[in-house]
Amino acid sequence: MNKNTPKNMDLNQLAYQYFDGVDLMRIEGVSHATVIALMSEVGCEGIKKFETSKQFTSWLRLCPNIKISGGKVLSKKIAKGSNRLKIALRLAANTIGNLKDTHLSDFFNRINYRKGRIAAISATARKLAVIIWNMIVKHVPYNPPSQYLFMDQKRKMKLVQRIRNKIAKLDLKPEDVGFAMN
Repeated sequence: MNKNTPKNMDLNQLAYQYFDGVDLMRIEGVSHATVIALMSEVGCEGIKKFETSKQFTSWLRLCPNIKISGGKVLSKKIAKGSNRLKIALRLAANTIGNLKDTHLSDFFNRINYRKGRIAAISATARKLAVIIWNMIVKHVPYNPPSQYLFMDQKRKMKLVQRIRNKIAKLDLKPEDVGFAMN
């Protein structure tokens, strides 16, 4: 709780009741200002009018505007334009960038390493918007994964699974391949 948090009302309880039992404060980086911006800009019923999370992020102008001509990608930039909710989500994403050892901060740091901090803020703000849409519309609780598998780990697991499938398909025994079983 910081100095700008309203003192005479419990905003956590108010937001919990307003969003039909959804606790948005469980998401790391989301503050009272983010929840107030969400309540004032779209509200509970307004966010449910978006059929998909893609429509919601497009309305917020957080998704890339991909221009393609003749099968060739000409540009991938986020469209200009802003509203208070987009600003609040970008501020929350910036806060997530300063956190350590959370699921969203790991995501932020991966994007930050590849494309820079501004792109990481936009990508994390979009991810926050998708999480919030899923929590409010689909009533999916926020459960961040405890461990993230990097691409090389995923590739290794898929390779092992392909090898197992080929061994089973060829009906080979470990002795035939040269593996020693202890």
